[in-house]
Amino acid sequence: MRILTASLILALSMGTLASAKPALRDVPEIDNGLMVVAIADAIRKSCSDINARLIRAYSELNRLKAVAREQGYTADEVEDYVTSKDEKARMKVKAEDYLRSKGVQPDDRGALCRFGQSEIASGTAIGQLLR
Repeated sequence: MRILTASLILALSMGTLASAKPALRDVPEIDNGLMVVAIADAIRKSCSDINARLIRAYSELNRLKAVAREQGYTADEVEDYVTSKDEKARMKVKAEDYLRSKGVQPDDRGALCRFGQSEIASGTAIGQLLR
């Protein structure tokens, strides 16, 4: 009986460990996807000659939500992640670091707009969300 109980406990604990999900911030496809949308949004807000492709942006956000759902995250977990003040602050830093890695100072509006135009011309993930 003890062996059966121990085996059952071990099996259940292994199942729990196997089903444990990383935080959404640790899922690169989702976190990086949200960063792309955040950067495109910052460009749109900063540059009067660049507009958002809103339907495409909403489609991308819905795709990312679907990816999260497919990986077992609940709608509440996704909502908590995207509305968290801490996560928004972390994403801002991540996006600014990304821009700096591309030679763009986030507070330099002209450089940000030139970067946006370059992304549009290159058809990058960011550029595809802008026009």
